[in-house]
Amino acid sequence: MKRIASFEVDHIKLQRGMYISRIDGDITTYDIRTRKPNTGDVMDNAAIHTLEHLFATYVRNSRFADKIIYFGPMGCRTGFYFLVRDMSDEDAIGLTKDAFKFISSYEGDIPGATEAECGNFREHSLEGAKTEALNYLPVIENIGTADLKYTSK
Repeated sequence: MKRIASFEVDHIKLQRGMYISRIDGDITTYDIRTRKPNTGDVMDNAAIHTLEHLFATYVRNSRFADKIIYFGPMGCRTGFYFLVRDMSDEDAIGLTKDAFKFISSYEGDIPGATEAECGNFREHSLEGAKTEALNYLPVIENIGTADLKYTSK
């Protein structure tokens, strides 16, 4: 089988950040890398789950709602994939920063976290999601379009 593009990224050198993972026509997949891979430091499932609910709800209620395709966790628990359609990199960066700021100070019920709305409604952590967001904000605070390319730092 052909190797997929994400396996071509050197995960030994990969740092926390935001990267363009791939572009398929008018759809861009961003790698929202919250952890340095292969360090043993991975996100907690409950925090991931809540962050996913809050991020997805925030961006789908933004002025870019019609451009949002998907936001979800990586199986390795070191980040998320964020897919958008026909959206500038500048707008995707700004929206990502805004979403993480929103999550970092969110108070209230977790959207979509009832038994009728969610397939694993018991496994959520608002405090964990807020901590994840707070820890990631400094990583993307000064990120620009030139930083979206995978590098070997």
